[in-house]
Amino acid sequence: MRGVTSVDLDDRRALLDQLEAYYDAVPRSGARAEEFGPLTLFVREGQGWPFYARPTLGWEGVASADEVTRVRARQRELGIPESFEWVAETAPTLKAAVEQTGLAVHAHPLMVLGPDAPTPEVPEVADGVVLRTVGPDDPVLPGALAVPHVAFADPGTGVGVAGVAELDEAVRSSAGDGSVERSAARMRAGLTCVAAAVQDGTALCAGQHQPVGKVSEIVGVGTLPTARRRGLGLAVTAALVADARSRGVETLFLSAGDDDVARIYARLGFRPVATALIAEPVE
Repeated sequence: MRGVTSVDLDDRRALLDQLEAYYDAVPRSGARAEEFGPLTLFVREGQGWPFYARPTLGWEGVASADEVTRVRARQRELGIPESFEWVAETAPTLKAAVEQTGLAVHAHPLMVLGPDAPTPEVPEVADGVVLRTVGPDDPVLPGALAVPHVAFADPGTGVGVAGVAELDEAVRSSAGDGSVERSAARMRAGLTCVAAAVQDGTALCAGQHQPVGKVSEIVGVGTLPTARRRGLGLAVTAALVADARSRGVETLFLSAGDDDVARIYARLGFRPVATALIAEPVE
């Protein structure tokens, strides 16, 4: 690794260890852990977004393709996605084992805003758009939870065709499934924080961070496709950072969708430190 000092390497190792502890801790508030030696499968208790398998915290061994296959069989038995998530630099041999079982592996830049980095200023947004954290009883919460789903169904950074009508349909589709109530309960417990860019009562962009101690991950930042290219994702991310820092969080991290998205987050001070890998069945 040319140009990196031993101090840099030590700092990076300590940071990755800190992120590993976070990755292991955050699912445990809503899932049980099933151990498979070098791999741990998190199984959600009750309804909600399913979790994944990942390297067991502190395990020194190497996961084989056979062990990956065992976890996949258990996921099928439980009726949950055959999904694995990990950091490439922390478990460098896992990718080959996972691919041997037929899963496709997707790479994403893993970026960190460390404790020494200043809290970025929240960029200005267009007149009529208000940036705010969303409370558990806020009427905009259902839309703030739904807008990333609409956004991720039309990936990329370019302006798309899905707009308010599609968002309203997504909100109607989720009504009664308990997802808003579960998110509100997590918000009251301090496990999830939501920020949104709102115009005329509609969430045009929203995202979350999930604090555990002094670390939090920013997740699910998505902009309604018709509202893209207005700086809303950048502004919401900055608002999430400000909220996290106000709660005593020192280190924030996120996984960018691709290098283009990573460059946007770099404008707020996030720096790439590793590669997040997600493995799923080939479509």
